[in-house]
Amino acid sequence: MDVVLAKPRGFCAGVERAIRVVELALERYGPPVYVRKEIVHNRHVVERLRALGAVFVEELAEIPSGAVTILSAHGSPPAVCEEAERRGLRLIDATCPLVRKVHVEVRRYVKRGYRVLLIGHAGHDEVVGTMGQAPDATILIESVADVRRLALAADEKGVILTQTTLSQDDARELVDALRRRFPQLELPPHEDICYATQNRQNAVKEISGRIGVLLVVGSQNSSNSRRLTEVGRARGVRAYLVDGPDHIEESWLAGGAARRRDLRRQRPGRRRARGARVPAAARRHGGRGDRGAGRGRGVHTAPAELDGAGRRAARQGYIGHPGPVWVRPRCSVRRPCRT
Repeated sequence: MDVVLAKPRGFCAGVERAIRVVELALERYGPPVYVRKEIVHNRHVVERLRALGAVFVEELAEIPSGAVTILSAHGSPPAVCEEAERRGLRLIDATCPLVRKVHVEVRRYVKRGYRVLLIGHAGHDEVVGTMGQAPDATILIESVADVRRLALAADEKGVILTQTTLSQDDARELVDALRRRFPQLELPPHEDICYATQNRQNAVKEISGRIGVLLVVGSQNSSNSRRLTEVGRARGVRAYLVDGPDHIEESWLAGGAARRRDLRRQRPGRRRARGARVPAAARRHGGRGDRGAGRGRGVHTAPAELDGAGRRAARQGYIGHPGPVWVRPRCSVRRPCRT
């Protein structure tokens, strides 16, 4: 059995940044450091950070007053920041910069009198945070049925925004359906689906004709991971979402080639133990090769509270491609959800 490794693979810059924010907060302030929601939707990452002293909670009410508190990469509604301020929490925002861009777009368009049509999945942490920016002016679109039910006046201004981790194909279908019904709807200058999400979905499409089985290593609550399995299945590939090697059933791999995303360096060794031939590159590194860096990776600013530690980490080589580059913020951000 041959293992075909997609390129790019692994974590995007926003995820790398969020993980490093928690690590640096623990380094600077010591445990416990509280994190509202899972910092990223990956069980292995959450368990490792928990072992280092991070405490993951669902709501701020579970956090003692004055404690160091981190907001997850998926973004949070402004009401969360307001509650944190009332309770005197020492807040650090680990929201992905691309998600924050969508938050800024929501507020900017609503201020100009637009209705926001957000394509996404109800209940996902990112969608909750984005809709919370302007709940009275935002409508969630999940399906073509939602488009058919939508009522907008012919002269009503509207803009279509999307969750950053959607399937490109599904998002395109809904955007086209919306614009057929309501030609006046606008799109933002740059699309909202994360460049890294696009690259990984394109990688699955590129190799789908050469594989019989697609193994996506990720957690069930990860939108990115679920979309990758859907992209594979749409192209006739048997696709499975697994948390790790122990969740792989041998019957899946009977014959053909398999593709998997590497999260931890020891996993190629586990595959060799199963009799798979693994490219040498897989033994050296994880995800590499993201295209679109100028539009997405670029420079990710460290939260103001961790700026010094972030620059030290960059100098010491903790943060490298495809992760973020830390720089000194132009201003000290103390109310992160309102940037």
